[in-house]
Amino acid sequence: MSLERILIVDDNPDNLDLARILLEAKGWEMRAAEDALQALEILRTYHPHLVLMDVQLPGMDGLELTRKLRSQPAFEDVMIVALTAYAMRADEESARAAGCDGYITKPIDTRSFADVVSGYLQTPRPLRPAQAEELPSAADAAPGAGDDALHQSQTDAGASVLFGAVLDQ
Repeated sequence: MSLERILIVDDNPDNLDLARILLEAKGWEMRAAEDALQALEILRTYHPHLVLMDVQLPGMDGLELTRKLRSQPAFEDVMIVALTAYAMRADEESARAAGCDGYITKPIDTRSFADVVSGYLQTPRPLRPAQAEELPSAADAAPGAGDDALHQSQTDAGASVLFGAVLDQ
């Protein structure tokens, strides 16, 4: 299995430490941000497979950050999972409407958290109908298009340019 990259965005240092311990024990690469602006700065150079997003952040909340990420083509492939103490069905619906692919309630269950995260990492992000129409056919693909390192460097470079514009707003 490749090294999975995860960004966790949570303003509670204890939550960050606990998640880091549980997920690094699985061998996954972790980055942590305490607010949306710090997350955007990290995302200039880091392209995670998964973002665990606290909904209630100081300043820009997690749902607004999720909407910003979803507006950037460079992050269409990234799973975003709400991580929140809000446990009502309407809260989950709000998170999904903002662009979250899943929902984990806090406090996290330390016995199952890594397995739940693993499930999200193993599930490809579904394409929206418009995205599926935009995909090139195999005949249109350039030689070496499947090269993950090339794709990652292009994605990281694109993320840096795109998030420069977001941070300037």
